[in-house]
Amino acid sequence: MELPLVVGVDGSESSLQAMDWAVDEAARHGLPIRLVHACLWERYEGDEQADGAGRPSDQALAENILGSAAERARQRDPSVRVVAEVVPEDAATALLQAARDASALVTGSRGRGELRGLLLGSVGLAVAARAHCPVIVVRGDKAALETTHERILLGAGDPATSGEAARFAFREAQARGCTLDVVRAWRCPSYEGADHPSMAGVPERYHEERASALLDAVVHEGVADHSGVRVRKTTAEGPARKVLLRRSSAADLVVVGARRRHGHFGLQLGRVGHTLLHHADCPVAIVPQQT
Repeated sequence: MELPLVVGVDGSESSLQAMDWAVDEAARHGLPIRLVHACLWERYEGDEQADGAGRPSDQALAENILGSAAERARQRDPSVRVVAEVVPEDAATALLQAARDASALVTGSRGRGELRGLLLGSVGLAVAARAHCPVIVVRGDKAALETTHERILLGAGDPATSGEAARFAFREAQARGCTLDVVRAWRCPSYEGADHPSMAGVPERYHEERASALLDAVVHEGVADHSGVRVRKTTAEGPARKVLLRRSSAADLVVVGARRRHGHFGLQLGRVGHTLLHHADCPVAIVPQQT
């Protein structure tokens, strides 16, 4: 049975926007969605505050938030099966637990009560850095959210750690019937060839050709398995985070890989993923690769 898309719902506009995106995504892939709302009301069951039915007020609020979200999801696409659950945990813990049985985890870019100065909500950052399934943080402009660009952007990293991200990006492009842009950034250290005028341009060509070979290695399997997907391969000079950030303005989704090292429990999110989660002009998919 196909695992559901899990969506974190907290009643904020950002989470509802993410849920709308997830319903459309579930319809493309023929998946159910599971709405998860985290609430610690059970810890305070003995509090005097209660509504007319004798339930703690936080429980009533949680049920209202989740019920409204589920109804909105069903109205957006009645063909998508929706299940909803209140989980008695903090938000990050609840979503990370749900991610164990999910095809992907979808969150908004800002939660309820997040400080205005934060570029990405703390919950979204925590799950993107730790989950063992793909995490999609829904952000960006209207054109990207409405998928009008008809383009998926894949940041091609090291072939040894980019396999899952590449497979995810190819599946997305096939489901959407759109172009897959695969970009590999490269840089030439300034000291290479600096003292040898006769070597002008040689180091640059070496690094560009190496980037092209690595890019081919990343997409080789996907091209063979998804022959109907239009693939455009590009190498670009510059830091990967800046290259992908610029190109995110013309994409409906940007996909990058992230390493998950066994036995490491801290934040496992590279500089590229961190930058995109905070600044990209479209939704960002962080796809883990076990190492």
